[in-house]
Amino acid sequence: MIDYKKSGFVSLKQIKNKKYIRTFSEIGIGDVPLVGGKNASLGEMYQSLIHQGIRVPNGFAVTAEAYCVTLEHSNSWPPLREILSNLDPNNIEDLARRAACARDIIYRSTLPHEIAEEIKEALKELKYEYSDDLTVAVRSSATAEDLPNASFAGQHDTYLNIRGETAVLDSIQHCFASLFTDRAIRYRIDNGFDHLKVFNSVGIMKMVRSDLASSGVIFTIDTETGFKDVIFITGAYGLGENIVQGAVDPDEFYVFKPTLRKGKKAVLRRTIGAKKIKMILSAGGRITTRNMPTTKKEREAFCINDDEILLLANQALLIEDYYSKSAGSHRPMDIEWAKDGLDNQIYIVQARPETVASQQNYNYIEEYKIINHGLLKAEGRAVGGKIVSGKARVIENFSELSLFEPGEILIAQTTSPDWGTVMKSATAIVTDRGGRTCHAAIVARELGIPAVVGTDKATKKIKTGEILSISCAEGEIGKIYEGKIDFEIEKTNITNITKPNTQIMMNLGNPDLAFRHSMLPNDGVGLARMEFIIAETIKAHPMALIHPDRLDAQDLHAIQNLTKNYSDMSKYFIEKLSEGIATIAAAFYPKPVIVRMSDFKTNEYASLLGGRIFEYKEENPMLGFRGASRYSHPSYKEAFALECLAMKRVRDDFGLTNVKLMIPFCRRIDEAKLVLQTLEAHGLKRGDNGLEIYVMCEIPNNIILIDAFSKYFDGFSIGSNDLTQLTLGVDRDSEIVAFDFDERDEGVKEFIRMAIEGAKRNHRPIGICGQAPSDYPEIAEFLVQLGINSISLNPDTVLKTTKLILSVEQNLGIPKKQ
Repeated sequence: MIDYKKSGFVSLKQIKNKKYIRTFSEIGIGDVPLVGGKNASLGEMYQSLIHQGIRVPNGFAVTAEAYCVTLEHSNSWPPLREILSNLDPNNIEDLARRAACARDIIYRSTLPHEIAEEIKEALKELKYEYSDDLTVAVRSSATAEDLPNASFAGQHDTYLNIRGETAVLDSIQHCFASLFTDRAIRYRIDNGFDHLKVFNSVGIMKMVRSDLASSGVIFTIDTETGFKDVIFITGAYGLGENIVQGAVDPDEFYVFKPTLRKGKKAVLRRTIGAKKIKMILSAGGRITTRNMPTTKKEREAFCINDDEILLLANQALLIEDYYSKSAGSHRPMDIEWAKDGLDNQIYIVQARPETVASQQNYNYIEEYKIINHGLLKAEGRAVGGKIVSGKARVIENFSELSLFEPGEILIAQTTSPDWGTVMKSATAIVTDRGGRTCHAAIVARELGIPAVVGTDKATKKIKTGEILSISCAEGEIGKIYEGKIDFEIEKTNITNITKPNTQIMMNLGNPDLAFRHSMLPNDGVGLARMEFIIAETIKAHPMALIHPDRLDAQDLHAIQNLTKNYSDMSKYFIEKLSEGIATIAAAFYPKPVIVRMSDFKTNEYASLLGGRIFEYKEENPMLGFRGASRYSHPSYKEAFALECLAMKRVRDDFGLTNVKLMIPFCRRIDEAKLVLQTLEAHGLKRGDNGLEIYVMCEIPNNIILIDAFSKYFDGFSIGSNDLTQLTLGVDRDSEIVAFDFDERDEGVKEFIRMAIEGAKRNHRPIGICGQAPSDYPEIAEFLVQLGINSISLNPDTVLKTTKLILSVEQNLGIPKKQ
């Protein structure tokens, strides 16, 4: 006989002659008409996934039939039908009045004795399983809820930490009545559901005490781009309602599915949220929860550790795989999780199909390109990829919603489901609080409008009537600018684009844009710029992180603030750099991603925090202490070691072996040998685990000695900018002689020809990562004629140049790629 308590699977006893109760062990995903989407999913997981290590709190469902019988017993259908007839959802005041009347009708519909007794009996059995001190969560589960094409997220009521029969019965009545909140009525109208054909089941389940720990939401798809290979986890301290309502700015984590399946610790990146408040349980009364401030220590730490992140990610994979198999097609999921502060276990408390990102048509690429903009007013987390302009309307509280005019930009501290009617008519949404899984973000995605959430002080910095522009087209950071913004929209059907024989790769530095840009037709990343991550994310000179004792007070304070969550400042550099590169590598996996090791010039390094102390002053940094010459030099070799450790982490720990390394500005053969020795000393040996090391072909000596360089490197990438400067002796940063800078010069073209022929002679792949092929069609044609292997472009020129290359190949009689 199975000991169910030891196995983690506990079934309630069979309740005799029950008609209106179903235990979680008796229901599954096919029972939506009986118990609603939420309960059906809980039952499905309880039956099928607990044995795979997923913890689901046990409970039971009060069926939709119980709801119908209750209304029938009290003769509530006729008055309910009458109050909802000829309803105009755009008349907010009338909608609110009718909704209140409908709820009152249902709340006064007393539960029949037979139903109440079944509920009491089921509650006794649940106490028998857990303890007499059991508290429960009472959750609405409508029969049109959590469907693949309609979520009804946040539309109906939930009551937490309910204790005792009387309180449970009362909460069930309130859940029944919540089928007719203003927001639920409006949502049904907008989605074509009949009010009187959607019924409410109610789930009663063991209360998970996340008020003593943390909770959050998981999506098995990137909610902004629809990128399917990541798991997106959000979390904050306390009960999960704050995350859903957008009352708190949560921690965020991305985990990469393909390498997670291979057992790698694939936490791609993490962003710490402000987490200024947490929702806890309050004592007594109908109001069972309250918010309290978090401590400084809580705010400065992630709410879950790496082991818990990976546990959640693996459980999310199991859930997605299970539901996808059941559906017969890929089914991204929206999952709620909670950590119990009493037993320190993580529970899955809900799973439903994701209904926004997974429904988008990604065959069309829509690119918003800013031409110019006004002053930056505020910034937060971007939702969507659009740009809009409009008049601001700051809403301080619910009573001001009637002042909102259609087409305005809604500015608020946070939003709630009660605001649905107004949000539907907004051009954009901006909130002080909330993360990318909060209510405002979810609604904005459903409506297809941009939102910037978690701005902290937008309601203080912006006044009603101001003309603003909202930009969510610049990566993860959403920006709010003064005045109207000039921009262009380019829409392309990528299914109509044939890939040329010449590989089209991308130049990329910003990890925030990697998932979005990976949707473009491409053959990988020809140049991943490490400098962007160092300058924009790390912000500090790596030597300053190694030797903080040499910093002045101002720089030291700034760097301590950046690294306050790290016991070791060097670890901060390694983690941030590796996560940035890993995000780019994951976005294009398993296609090659060629990462150029650092190539800052001394003046650029000096501009980083603490950089002035560690950098030389050079008259011409373009020709000075840069690239390969730094890596073994006493003044930088410790910093290069950190770069190597970061790249080793990307390849070994994350499992992203599609990353190749590239050495910039390598002047001589002896320098090449020394760089390879240095890399090997730090665990990056050419050939180990398939590691390939490329070199930039940007100095005439690289081309003149290409046969010799080919012995030490696996491939070449022509840097046409530096090659042009060094061929013509022109500093393109000098206004006096910049007019002489021209990649089309015959001397430059001759060096390019020699480089391509030399690489082919040595059976080495060669590409180009400069701007010339995008700017000059004749250069693109010249490169294709010479048989270059790849052309790496900035993302905004990929589509245009791809069409150009196809045309060139057609003119040259090169057959299309199959």
